[in-house]
Amino acid sequence: MKYIFYIFGKSASGKDTIYKALLEDESLNLSPILLHTTRPMREGETEGKEYHFVDENAYQRMKRHGDVIECRTYDTVHGPWRYFTAASAIEISRDYYLGIGTLESYMGMRDHFGGGRLKPIYIEVDDGDRLIRAIERERANGHPDYKEMCRRYIADDEDFSEDKLEAAGLKDRHRFENENLDDCIAEIRSMIIGYQG
Repeated sequence: MKYIFYIFGKSASGKDTIYKALLEDESLNLSPILLHTTRPMREGETEGKEYHFVDENAYQRMKRHGDVIECRTYDTVHGPWRYFTAASAIEISRDYYLGIGTLESYMGMRDHFGGGRLKPIYIEVDDGDRLIRAIERERANGHPDYKEMCRRYIADDEDFSEDKLEAAGLKDRHRFENENLDDCIAEIRSMIIGYQG
């Protein structure tokens, strides 16, 4: 494995859309790192596409067998939900991977694989625009959960504070403004091609 390009950002920053667009660009030759989660599947999601959906027992079993690289547990309004990266999701024989997560998961992956292999891609969006996007996304969901949406939105201020971004070693070259989606994807694509040389 040469590099893992790792996308993260606050909720409703567009990181899922960017992640999908980069994976669909066959010229980049990126293999996905699919996360596991214990949260319930949302309407429109498919097992093995957005996540691997597992229960708490499966998570504990994977952890005992050393298959969990990093894990985040969120105390949601519905109880604790885990999101984690399994070592079995990454084949060392492939050259380039694309992952998606949080600042915390990025740091866990960096600690596991080493900073030289992980290339951060931090997506930024104006907070007002993010809030509008989050509400629209939740409204489109068959069963909107505005309480959980608000919890995530508020938690992002702490989870992605400038102090934490700086402590993670994030530089300006790792930040991508998603004011215009096509321009943002083009900038990230150019950065990836630069590393692939």
